[in-house]
Parts: sequence; C-alpha cells; structure tokens
Amino acid sequence: MLSLDFIRNNKKKVEEAAKNKGRSVNLDKILELDDKRRELIQKTQTLREERNKTTHEKPDEKTIKRGKVIKEELKKIEDELAKIQSQLDSLLSFVPNVPLPEVPVGHDASGNKELRKWGKLPKFDFTPKSHIELGESLDLIDLERGAKVSGFRGYFLKNEGAVLQFALLFHVFTKLVKKGYTPLIAPAVVKRLTLFGTGQFPWSEQDVYKLNDEDAYLAGTAEQPVTSYYSGEILNEKDLPKKFVAFSPCFRKEAGAYGKDTKGIYRLHEFWKIEQVIIGKNDVEEAKKLHEELQKNCEEILEELELPYRVLLMCTGDMGEPQIKKYDTETWMPSRKTYGETMSNSIMGDFQTRRLKIKYRKKDGETEFCFSLNNTALASPRILIALLENYQNKDGSISIPKALQPLTGFDKITNKK
Repeated sequence: MLSLDFIRNNKKKVEEAAKNKGRSVNLDKILELDDKRRELIQKTQTLREERNKTTHEKPDEKTIKRGKVIKEELKKIEDELAKIQSQLDSLLSFVPNVPLPEVPVGHDASGNKELRKWGKLPKFDFTPKSHIELGESLDLIDLERGAKVSGFRGYFLKNEGAVLQFALLFHVFTKLVKKGYTPLIAPAVVKRLTLFGTGQFPWSEQDVYKLNDEDAYLAGTAEQPVTSYYSGEILNEKDLPKKFVAFSPCFRKEAGAYGKDTKGIYRLHEFWKIEQVIIGKNDVEEAKKLHEELQKNCEEILEELELPYRVLLMCTGDMGEPQIKKYDTETWMPSRKTYGETMSNSIMGDFQTRRLKIKYRKKDGETEFCFSLNNTALASPRILIALLENYQNKDGSISIPKALQPLTGFDKITNKK
C-alpha cells in the first residue's frame, strides 16, 4: 500500500504507474477524502482541547451544557471519520505500487526484456516425448486417476517421479540453508490479513481457496505466510536483512488462467514450493543488491541441474500490482518448444510491509517501514517438466542430474516393462 503523503506528492507518477499496470484508480477521490479526514481530525482535536480545559474548573450549568454538546459533536465527527476512513482504506487498497525507472513499460508479456540465456538447448537424434508421454510410459505420473480422485488438474506422482520431487526439494532447501537462510516450514492455512497484507487481495481473490472455517484460506505460496511472519512488529536495524528459505504446499484456483495449460503438470491447483523471502531496510540500492542475490541463487540451482534457462526483466503490465521490479527465470521445455516460467523474483518495496505494519527501529530511534523481497527457488512438479524432457534418452529412459543422484539413489529411470 502506498502512503497518502507519497500519493499526494507524486500524483502523476502514481497515476501513470497504475495505467501502465493496467489498473484504474481514483486518486482525486482519495485525496478529497484525505482532506476531509484531516479537517475532521483537526475539529476533534479542537473540541477535545476545549473539553480538557473545563475539566479542571468547577462545573456550572453553562459548562455542563457545553460538555454535552461537545460529546455529541465528537460522536458525530468520529462516526463520520470512521466512514471516511473505511472508504479511504478501500480505495487505497486498489492502488498498485510504482515500478522503478529501469522497468520497461508494456501491456503484456511481449513487453518483457530478455536479459540473458544460459546453457545449450538439447538436440535429439530421435523424436522427443513430452513429460506426459514420459510420465505415462515410465509410470511416473498418473493424470487420469489424479483427475478421478481430485478433479480437474489433479495428479499423482509415482515411483521414481515421487522420489525425484523430494530430492529436488531437499537439494534446494539445504543449499539455501547453507547460504545462511533461516529454514522454515510455513503454514498453508492463513488469515485474510495475510493475503491482503501481501497484495493477493483484493486483485487476485478469485484465485484463492476459502475454507469453511471463519477467516481461513489456503496459501498460494510461502511468500504469503513468511512475509507476514513479523506483521505488527518493530525489528532492529542491526538485525536486518532477515533471510528465509521456506517450504510449503501451495493451492491456487487458477481462475484467471481458464483454458491455459489444461494438460500435464505445468499449471496445477496444488503443488509444492521452496521460497526465498527477505525482510530488509527501506533502501532501494540495498534492495537491488539483495534482488540480485536472490536471482543468483535460483540461477545456480538451474545450473547445478544443468537445465537451460533465460532471465527476463518483466514489464509494467506483466509484473503484478505490489512489485517495483521483477525478474522471471524461464527454463527450456522441449515439448513446448520454448521456455516456461519456473522462478519469479520480486522487489516489493514497502508496499507489503505497510499493509502488514512491519517496521524497524533505526540508530537514531526513529522507525521506518521495511522492504520485502521474494523469489521462487523451486516450484514442483512444474520443474519436473524441464528435467524429464531435457534428460530423456533415445531408449525412453531418463537420466538423473549428477547433483541429485546422491539423494535419489539412482542415476536413471528406465522402463520396468
């Protein structure tokens, strides 16, 4: 959430940012309500000062009568203030964050900028299979029974496919723990405040599963509970940045992706993630350095797996409302004949921390809102698409990356028949 002072002092910039992110905002109404709010706050202060003066005097009929009038006026103003504050909060919740100057302006994915590529694309001397064909022939994935018991986009991972997923998750988790990131296993059931605080609400509420319990939802990513970990707290500057690596199951309705990627395991309702989250100081330059650190981590993971990838700088229309800068890392998927998104790396500025009220105390004693960042380290089973398809062999088997062999206990998946 942007501060009212920032909006007031940067109105044109905020309007332009909203337009470039494809969002409609009413800043004139917001500022009008804020003016009215300030006016009413001043009136309440004046009335309270008048009331406080009379409390030390011997009451007479006139002061008693005036006291009753002040009480009624305060009640009326406070009711009006509450109404205005509610309207103001609602309008502010729909104002997206302002991207950094280096972010390209664009309406959709066509506006993204490719920064670099790594790795050689595989060249097969046979007709390669898709991950669906490989999963079926090697008995690694069962989509038919998954749909039978779970519904649309349901799946089972089986045999070496299940082992491979655990090996991937453990490899990435322990790698980041060794880098000094605090390990967490995050809750999948979260409150509305968590989803509003991280910017999932109000824009993407249609993608969230709501439970029957009051104020209970399923998280779409560990970013949501982990970023909210310090909500309502004041941290010490000397303890920042706080770096976390978190595991969580993730749940998404994918309502906004109707008709997309309906086959296979690319777009699912239920999956697992290892997420990197950082809570740092309110410093753009430091945030950029941390952003690059997160990016380096995810690229190292793909290089250890020897999977070709490319890095994109996301444009305004394809980066999401809370972000001020975002990289997507896409991994080569032969059956798609293109790269598919596997990691997403974002600087959120103080957008989330304002909503979540996460501050830090500086050396001079003043407090300031923190910055938050997050990056997918691994999302599975989507990453299995790239791994199975890139590592397939002519005889229908699949080789296992050397980095994972100590964890899987096998170096190849072969047809058991």
